[in-house]
Amino acid sequence: MTSLRSLFSITLVLVALAPAFSGNLYNINIDQTAPNDTNEITPYQNAWVEMAGYGATTSRTPFWFHANQWGIVPTSGQIVSLRAGIEARKFLSKDTVARSNWSVVFGAELVGNAAKNSKFLIPQVYAGIAFKSFQLTVGRRKQYIGFNDHELGTGSYMWSGNALPVPRIQFGFEKYVPLVKNFIYFKGFYSDGLLDGKRPVTSNLKLHNKGLFVRLGRPTGIVQLHGGFNHAVQWGGKSPYFTVDGQMPHGIDKYWNVITGFKPKKGTGGISSFDEENRIGNHVASLDFGLELNLKLVNILFYRQNLIEDGSLFYLNNIKDGLNGVTFTMKNQDTKNFTVDRLTFELLYTKSQGGSEAVDGNTVRGKDDYFNNAQVRDGWSYYGRGLGTPFITPQSENNWPRYADFFTNNNRVWVIHSGMKGKWNSAVWLTKLSLSSNQGTYDQELPNKMYQFSGIVGLEKPVNWLGGSIIKGAVSADAGEFFDDSFGLMLSIRKNLSF
Repeated sequence: MTSLRSLFSITLVLVALAPAFSGNLYNINIDQTAPNDTNEITPYQNAWVEMAGYGATTSRTPFWFHANQWGIVPTSGQIVSLRAGIEARKFLSKDTVARSNWSVVFGAELVGNAAKNSKFLIPQVYAGIAFKSFQLTVGRRKQYIGFNDHELGTGSYMWSGNALPVPRIQFGFEKYVPLVKNFIYFKGFYSDGLLDGKRPVTSNLKLHNKGLFVRLGRPTGIVQLHGGFNHAVQWGGKSPYFTVDGQMPHGIDKYWNVITGFKPKKGTGGISSFDEENRIGNHVASLDFGLELNLKLVNILFYRQNLIEDGSLFYLNNIKDGLNGVTFTMKNQDTKNFTVDRLTFELLYTKSQGGSEAVDGNTVRGKDDYFNNAQVRDGWSYYGRGLGTPFITPQSENNWPRYADFFTNNNRVWVIHSGMKGKWNSAVWLTKLSLSSNQGTYDQELPNKMYQFSGIVGLEKPVNWLGGSIIKGAVSADAGEFFDDSFGLMLSIRKNLSF
């Protein structure tokens, strides 16, 4: 858990030095241009149906087939999946002068999986209204929150797209808006939602999540600095650990402590000694910063996510931990038959956690135990899958010794990762390759450091079938000590629809 006072202090320091956040709020946009920095909105409408099949040499789906897929791909190896969806933004006025102001946004997606444990899922169902880029939405919606290459990288530390989206009410600016034109831009969001009602240990948890991001530099400038923070809290539910009669602090009178991270006053009703000594709820946060160079032939983006789940970062005890990356986006590639359009390298490190000792009231503040929490034992998860990086794996996804009833038994990892994407004539190819070292947790170490390779190579191509469709194919493999060796194949066909 983290103190927001510490979070705000560190944010100010990093923004003053060289902070970074790029692209729109939910989706990295490396090659920025002026239209992306206006307060305007553009209409769109997409609808599709898709059928996909997955096969594997073992009973377990290879890692990169199910990781960061919004929780819609099971881990059970052999799968047939049918999917359909719609997303749109419509202007409320036909007046060409006023039409760029007010709009409505809506979407829905349905997934049916025939597998070992067949399920029907609703990854998206939402609706909202927007005035220019300020938008209010209600429902479950796919959103990438955090600063990284979500498509080719390992995923944002806090929100990687690894689990089903959490239903929430959210408002905020989806695009950068000028605070000082051609110099300072900002965007942000504020939201509250509900997590899965009945979890392995807790129940009826609420979610609070907000973020604020700033960019320094001209929209078309060569150099841009970006920075910001993302903060989330699980709170207000029931837990058998460190609570008053099984109930975590709840109610509107505790909400201020949730959103600020301030400790409650002593003697406050419904507060256990655990809550008084720590904070109300399970706080997870990140500070994002980096540097973007918009050169003539390539856009280069350096990024860094610092991890916060305790006071360790305030004392720089866990400064080693974080997500580090660089993405190269090539320009002027249209005339070539084979291209490498984007190339990403990442290093994720979470082994420090401030050290092996945790002593309250001083500067030690170690043993952060990422994604686990003494009160919210089922941790930073939603319907059994981690909300953050998939390399901090749930206990249910590996066969190694249990760490009591906590969410993960493996949060001390490092990952070296590369991702590439390009074109081959009319086809688009993609590959992701990851090598990880897994060490368990401080209190439940693995028998030894376990090395694991996971990779995927995919290709998609438009075809004339069914009046125009897209076929996709991919092979994926796991080899190493942490997971069982597995090789898999995926094939799908997608038909985009007009409406």
